[in-house]
Amino acid sequence: MSRPTPATDAAGLRLNWEEDGVARAARWRSESALPPPRRVVVADDRLTADAAYRLACEGTAMLWRGDYHNARQLLQAMARRIARGPRKAKPDKGTATTAADTFHLHRQAQAQRARILGMLLIPFDADFGIPLRRAPDARAACRQAWTADGEPSVASLRELLGLIGAWEWHRKGVEVPALGDRIHPCYGVFSPVRGEYVDLVAKAPLPSPALAFDIGTGSGVLAAVLARRGITHVVATDQDERALVCAADNLARLGLADQVHVVRADLFPDGRAPLVVCNPPWLPARPTSPVEHAVYDPESRMLRGFLAGLAQHLTPGGEGWLLLSDLAEHLGLRSRAELLEWMADAGLRVVDRLDARPLHPRASDAADPLHAARSAEVTSLWRLAAS
Repeated sequence: MSRPTPATDAAGLRLNWEEDGVARAARWRSESALPPPRRVVVADDRLTADAAYRLACEGTAMLWRGDYHNARQLLQAMARRIARGPRKAKPDKGTATTAADTFHLHRQAQAQRARILGMLLIPFDADFGIPLRRAPDARAACRQAWTADGEPSVASLRELLGLIGAWEWHRKGVEVPALGDRIHPCYGVFSPVRGEYVDLVAKAPLPSPALAFDIGTGSGVLAAVLARRGITHVVATDQDERALVCAADNLARLGLADQVHVVRADLFPDGRAPLVVCNPPWLPARPTSPVEHAVYDPESRMLRGFLAGLAQHLTPGGEGWLLLSDLAEHLGLRSRAELLEWMADAGLRVVDRLDARPLHPRASDAADPLHAARSAEVTSLWRLAAS
């Protein structure tokens, strides 16, 4: 293990370190847009979990040169030390903790965990090969997320594992019963593993079979469901390049490319439609990684933008379908009164609301810090019309 050295250049895109007395550098990759660590040591199989955990907590990254599987075991050992945590003082019984406090503390703990585990770094060759003993061939997973630029690079092992997991989801696909088929999510695009909102779209009465807009299409799953329900033409929008590519790929796989038109747009395409569907991020908070943009919507920007523009994009008698969980309400991040006020201010009225209980594992996990809110969660399809 070498001594710590400064690790950031002016551009903030390269990792610099000293190894065997020689100054070295490589492209720094971080999907969360984190800057390269300021201090780096070179480490191998001799590094103990306690020493690695201490270095990471102090802000020193470890560039791994040992066995790949040993690096994975080291990462797991570091995670166990985070889970144990320091001895905690007894809570002040006179201080009430709100659901919002619990949520923000949980997010802080998640961010701290990610920061510590992100200090174990893995080198990559120019073609994304991993020059470590017993390393997997993860080049396909890396190419799905990264653009090769002909030079070696470095990223955290935790990020690499995320890329590999996303590639497996993409390769195998996710079964969607409402489609009777599979959706193949891409890295950075939300996977439709929560089926209740898809089922609501599959069951709600269609106002017209002529045309529908799917706002923020992501993987394209809702556009595909609408097309399979017999809507003649669907316009699916997104502003994220990965989502646009992913949706187009899925719709082509499903044989729906001629029926669904994927376009780049911030919310609405041009024109009006008898049906406009939107499944915005459900929680008003700041995302910290690409896939979190499908979960967290700072200041409810997308939700409020959809509601504010909906009436102007509906044909007479048309409906807007808003798919939204009430988890934010249970967490104290947004009230039902606020949501209804935004609808009224946008000149919208509620035609009907279809509800479904989530079936994902977290809804019944009593060990989850947010269990109280998750266990009460309801996902709704709000049928909205212009007043």
